[in-house]
Amino acid sequence: MPIVSSDLRDYIPCGFLDGSFIILNSAQVIYNADLHVFGILSSRIHTIWVKATSGQLETRIRYSSAICYNNFPLPEINKKQKEQIRSHVLNILSEREKYPEKTIAELYDSQKMPASLREAHRNLDAAIERCYRSKPFESDEERLEYLFKLYEDMIQNENIRK
Repeated sequence: MPIVSSDLRDYIPCGFLDGSFIILNSAQVIYNADLHVFGILSSRIHTIWVKATSGQLETRIRYSSAICYNNFPLPEINKKQKEQIRSHVLNILSEREKYPEKTIAELYDSQKMPASLREAHRNLDAAIERCYRSKPFESDEERLEYLFKLYEDMIQNENIRK
């Protein structure tokens, strides 16, 4: 997961690497992550959360595991939902492979993103958002309001347990 990413992107591009890679301080890593975690991090709702809560480097988002990842309000995801998310992640990875001449930056440029990759992400977004509620969100503002309400509940429940 890149630490700094363009604020103009609709999705934060992340990827899978095998153990032969050395991760530099310009990225963060989740070792042995399941495909559904990749799906969550690659979703629109997570990107919206990150844009609202992360720090910035100039206007670009600055991803932090402590602020963006650990505090992201995520409902319980059942086995069936995880399988659906995994399926959509495989579709996204498959779509990326269709464009070997493009860099990840080119693939995720909001003006140049291939339509098939954008559609694969939209399908993933729908699957992830169904984990939150059955009614689709109508706007990014509604998504963010919903997330902050979940975050408030999460903090309140954490305080009760203390």
